[in-house]
Amino acid sequence: MDREKEAAEVAAVQGRLVERFPQLGPEVVEAAVRLAHSELTGDIRDFVPVLVEHAARDRLSAIADRDPASDPSKS
Repeated sequence: MDREKEAAEVAAVQGRLVERFPQLGPEVVEAAVRLAHSELTGDIRDFVPVLVEHAARDRLSAIADRDPASDPSKS
């Protein structure tokens, strides 16, 4: 993604968040968006395995909770 497109998408996110959290004011939302964006300036691919692990674990836990027979540790 080029920087112009990224900037446009981040601005859109900020706009949506201003609408969602009007009680906080646009300055607070802008600060939160800037902070979040600054935390993602590194090589995000480094975190993909961890994120995949968390998402898969959450999904598998949900499946196991709905169907106890699918959890081999409960046999």
